[in-house]
Amino acid sequence: MTDLARRFAIDDETVTQALERHRPALTAHCYRMLGSAFDAEDAIQETSIRAWRGIDRFEGRAELRSWLYRIATNVCLDMLDGRARRALPMALEPPSPGHADLGEPLGQATWVTPIPDRRVLAPDADPATCVVARDSVRLAFVAALQHVQPRPRAVLLLRDVLRWHADEVAELLGTSVTAVNSMLRRARRTMAQRDPGGDAGAGLGESDWGLVARYVDALQRFDVGALVALLHDDATLSMPPVPGWLRGRASIEQYWHGHGSACRGSRLLVTRANGGLHALGAYRPGPDGHHHAFGISVLDLAGGRITALHAFLEPRLFPLFGLPDRLPAAAA
Repeated sequence: MTDLARRFAIDDETVTQALERHRPALTAHCYRMLGSAFDAEDAIQETSIRAWRGIDRFEGRAELRSWLYRIATNVCLDMLDGRARRALPMALEPPSPGHADLGEPLGQATWVTPIPDRRVLAPDADPATCVVARDSVRLAFVAALQHVQPRPRAVLLLRDVLRWHADEVAELLGTSVTAVNSMLRRARRTMAQRDPGGDAGAGLGESDWGLVARYVDALQRFDVGALVALLHDDATLSMPPVPGWLRGRASIEQYWHGHGSACRGSRLLVTRANGGLHALGAYRPGPDGHHHAFGISVLDLAGGRITALHAFLEPRLFPLFGLPDRLPAAAA
C-alpha cells in the first residue's frame, strides 16, 4: 500500500467491503444507465477492477461511496460509447394485429431487460431510500431513460436521483456547471415526454395480490376467457426479443387463441422485479416431462386490471432472479 493510500486508510479490503456494501445501489445506477441487467453486472465487475487498480489515485477529497459512483458512471459511459439505445417493442413499431406473426427475434442488445429486486434494493436500506430506489428502477422509467443521450442521462441520474451538486457532476464529466444545467434541462424534457406518470404497481394492495393470483391460476389452466377478463381494455402484450407487440383485449385474446396457445401447459413461479413489480418465471413443458425456463413476465397493474404484460423470452434471466432452470415433472 502506498503512503497516499495508507494516509486515508484505503486498501484492497476497504474497497472490497465498500463495493459489497454499496453493490445494490451501484448496480441500480448502472442498470439505469445501461437498461440491461446483464450489462449492469458487467459494469459492476469493471467498476471493481478499476477501483482496485485506482486506490492510489483516491485523494480523500470525497467519500469513498462518491468515488465509486464516479468510477461506475465512467464505466457506463465507456460501455455506451457507439452503442444503439435499448428499447421496449412499443418504442420501435406500431402494434400488430392479434392474428399476425410478431416477427423474428432481434438481438438481445436491442432490448431493455428487467432486473430482480434483490440485485438493486438493499435489504437494510431505510424506507426513504427504498422509495427513491424503487421509483428510479421502474421498467417504464428505465426504458424512458434510454431515449436520453448518455452524458445527459448521467447528469439526470446524478442530479435528480443521487442528488449530487451541479459542480460535482461538472467535475466528473470534465465540463462546466452551465453545460451540466443545460444537459439536465434537456434530459428532464425528454423524460417528461417519455415517462409522464409514476408506476401503478408500487404499493400493491390486497386486491392487486389477488389479481396476480388469479392471473397465475388462469394462465396455468390456460383459460383464455379468464385471462382476458383480467386485462384493461387498452392492455399491451410484448415479448422481447420478438419485435411485434399487441394492444387491446381483443387483439390479445385473438393471439392467445392462435400463436399464444403455445403457452398452454405452462407453470409459473412468482418473483419481484424493478422495484416491487410482480414478475413471473414462466416454464413450458418439454418432451422429457419437465418444465423448462422460458421467460420472465413483468406485470403492470392499475385500477384492478392488468395494463401491461412484458414477457421477456430470455432464459438467461432466471439465474439472476434466483429461479431454477427447470421444474421437475413431480413438482409440476
